[in-house]
Amino acid sequence: MGTKLIIDTDPGVDDAFAIALAALSEDVDLLAVTTVYGNVALADTTRNAQRLLALCKRDDVPVAAGASRPLVHPQAHRASRIHGPDGLSGRSDILPEPARELVSGGAVALLASVLEAADEPVTIAPIGPLTNIAALLAAHPGIGEKIARVVIMGGALAHGNTTAAAEFNIWSDPEAAQRVLAGGEVHCVLVPLDLTHRCAIDAAWLAQLAASGPIGAALDALTPDYRAHYRTVLGYDGMMVHDAVAVAEAIRPGILRTEAVPVQVECSYGPARGATLADLRSPGQRAGDAHPEAVLTDVAVDTELAELQTFLLERLTGTPR
Repeated sequence: MGTKLIIDTDPGVDDAFAIALAALSEDVDLLAVTTVYGNVALADTTRNAQRLLALCKRDDVPVAAGASRPLVHPQAHRASRIHGPDGLSGRSDILPEPARELVSGGAVALLASVLEAADEPVTIAPIGPLTNIAALLAAHPGIGEKIARVVIMGGALAHGNTTAAAEFNIWSDPEAAQRVLAGGEVHCVLVPLDLTHRCAIDAAWLAQLAASGPIGAALDALTPDYRAHYRTVLGYDGMMVHDAVAVAEAIRPGILRTEAVPVQVECSYGPARGATLADLRSPGQRAGDAHPEAVLTDVAVDTELAELQTFLLERLTGTPR
C-alpha cells in the first residue's frame, strides 16, 4: 500500500496537520497513533488525536495513550500559551467525538504489537517528546529490527524555541531523546527547527486549505491562537507546520535533504539542557576523537520549499495540482 507508518504525537496544532497529512494520504498505511504529554496534558493530547482521526474518518486506526511525564525530571511547562488551553486553540470541540475506544495496555504495548505483527519494517514519526519511543526501545530489546526509520520533529542546530538552546520536544525529555538519537538501535532522521522555520505557510495557503472542504475548513478553524503567536514570530500572517514537515519526509523519503552527522543531546540541568549538538565537522576531523564510531543521524538541512508546500496542500485537500 505504501509507507507503513506509526505516528507518536502530542496534538498540538501542527500535530493536527501532520496527523491529517498521514490519515488522508492514500499511499500511507497508518498502522497506529500513540499519544504522549507535551503541548498539553496527556488526556488532552489523546482526545485530540482521537478526534482528528474521526475528522478524517479513520476509525480503523488504533490509538493508545502513552507517557504522561518525562523519564526523569518533570516537564517544567507546557506549550498551551502557543497552542491554546486544549492544544487546538481552544476549539477542539468543533471536531467530531472519537469514533473508536482507546486500545488498552498503553502506547508501548501497542507500538510493540504493531511492529511485531508487521511483515516489513515500519516507519515511526515521533512529533512530540520522545518518551514513548525511548521506553519502547528499553522494554523491547531488538525491536529496532522492525523499524525502518524514526523520523523525529525536534531539535535545533542554531537556537531553540523554548530556551536559547533547546527546541520544545527535545527539551521536554532530553534523556529520552539521547537514548533514541545516540543509542544506535534505530535509524533516525532529525527534522530540526532550523529547517521547519523556513517551511512556514502563509494566509493564502491556509485560505486554499479552508476552501477545500469540511476537513480543510476544520483544520483551519483550529489555528487562531497558534497563528496569532506566529504572526509575532514571522512578522506576517502565517504559521509553522513543524510536525507536518517531518511527516512529509516519513511519507516521501527524500523530500527533505539530509546530512549524516553525530548528534548528542545535552542532559545536564543547566541553561543548555535539551540542546541538540550536531557534529558538523568533516569525517576526517571527527576521526581523531576518542570515539570516532559515533552513531550517525540524518539531519534535515534543506528542501525545495515550493515543492514541499504544494505536497502538503495537495495531500490535505485531495486536489493534486
